[in-house]
Amino acid sequence: MTQHLADALPTSTGTLPGWWREAVIYQVYPRSFADSNGDGMGDLEGIRSRLPYLKELGVDAVWLSPFYASPQADAGYDVADYRAIDPMFGTLHDADAVIREAHALDLRIIVDLVPNHCSDQHEWFKQALREGPGTPLRERFHFRPGQGESGELPPNDWESIFGGPAWTRVADGEWYLHLFAPEQPDFNWEHPAVQDEFRSILRFWLDLGADGFRIDVAHGLVKAPGLPDLGRDEQLKLLGNQVLPFFDQDGVHEIYRSWRRVLDEYAGDRIGVAEAWTPSADRTALYLRPDELHQAFNFHYLNTGWDAEALRGAIDDSLDSMRPVGAPTTWVLSNHDVVRHRTRFGSLDRARAAALLMLALPGSAYVYQGEELGLPEVTDLPDEVRQDPSFFKANGQDGLRDGCRVPIPWSGDQAPYGFGSGGSWLPQPAEWAGLSVEAQTGDPDSTLELYRSALRIRRERADLGAGDAVEWLAAPAGVLAFRRGGFVCTVNTTPGAVRLPAPGTVLLASGPLAEPDVLPADTAVWWQG
Repeated sequence: MTQHLADALPTSTGTLPGWWREAVIYQVYPRSFADSNGDGMGDLEGIRSRLPYLKELGVDAVWLSPFYASPQADAGYDVADYRAIDPMFGTLHDADAVIREAHALDLRIIVDLVPNHCSDQHEWFKQALREGPGTPLRERFHFRPGQGESGELPPNDWESIFGGPAWTRVADGEWYLHLFAPEQPDFNWEHPAVQDEFRSILRFWLDLGADGFRIDVAHGLVKAPGLPDLGRDEQLKLLGNQVLPFFDQDGVHEIYRSWRRVLDEYAGDRIGVAEAWTPSADRTALYLRPDELHQAFNFHYLNTGWDAEALRGAIDDSLDSMRPVGAPTTWVLSNHDVVRHRTRFGSLDRARAAALLMLALPGSAYVYQGEELGLPEVTDLPDEVRQDPSFFKANGQDGLRDGCRVPIPWSGDQAPYGFGSGGSWLPQPAEWAGLSVEAQTGDPDSTLELYRSALRIRRERADLGAGDAVEWLAAPAGVLAFRRGGFVCTVNTTPGAVRLPAPGTVLLASGPLAEPDVLPADTAVWWQG
């Protein structure tokens, strides 16, 4: 329907093909971005109405977290119908309108795809329950008899990411596997019907004009043969890199080769982005071989603290691991599953400096909604408003992902700050009035204008964006300094000012500079070298 629009979008890389190699991709968490109908929940029409803001911000593409039909047991990551929109977000017509308007603004749209599991309200799963043990539809999931004298024990010792056994018993005595919530049964990716269905789902959204897919739990689709016991008492981490019999199995790669063939059927450089938690950067690179996916999230970088030596190591490791497969390195500081980086790093100054560092590195960068406003994590949400399913598991994760999902402020001095006319599904702090888009627009010292300036400079300079290397320069302990062509970036991660000869003319700084050869604490500077 809108395929020609995706094909017509400009490719800005001058040497290597593929817009994604240097793209800045903005993550929208739909329920927390903009509410068009006053029900307190963000929606697709709200997103469409705010696309001009994203265009002005200077991003290249927008990744939409799930908006599919879902009982919302896990904020939409429990999908009941991959071709339908949940009524809380709108209609398929609204999704089409978002894609069309984004394309009219030269923005690309990446949709979230959840292939590891579905909702227990998915028609396949409901029918599998009705048909009973040994029937063909059960083979599309992982149904097993239990252990013990009467099958009263789970089939193996696997734990759910959200806490508790990864198995739930149904009325007829069999158990089904769910690596996440019980409402999220895992698909059996050995079954050809599952593989066929997802290739069809890909084509459905590609036909609608989607420019790519962010693939949830991309590392989890294939399980080790026989579903062997883990053999140890170890609580699994949502964002970890453990070696496990149900993550990062080699069989996933044939799936993504088949997906790449589908993506390549469509004009306009449609892409696949892997959320792949693996034991090492080299393992992640396997997902990005030339006949597989295009990008993977760089969780190694996200998990690195505010320390120059650690950051340099993560940058070098990331670039080194991607170079052999010819894939761009990605950089990310925050997302919908982790504490916002302003809070993780301990100050707004550090968050601003980290943003300039990230946007100066070669490859593609991801911006999570609200980080351009300098939003902190909301740490004092009352228990009664929390909705993260792992919050309700005594032995699960920390259950605090709601704190990074609070709806963002747009305007005004009282909540919900222009988010919508009917409040917001999670309460917004009173101090966010000064962090709204309206309050920061036009203020040269604001974080929003810092991001706008950085993204403008990044677009204008050929020596930023795509690439696979940096030239490290000599610098005092605690300071990062590197060159890319005629561009230099310096970052002071220490608590004190550092004297450093100015490498050129200042292009942009994350904080005030009293003297050109003194780099203040927790400050990054871009230079024309």
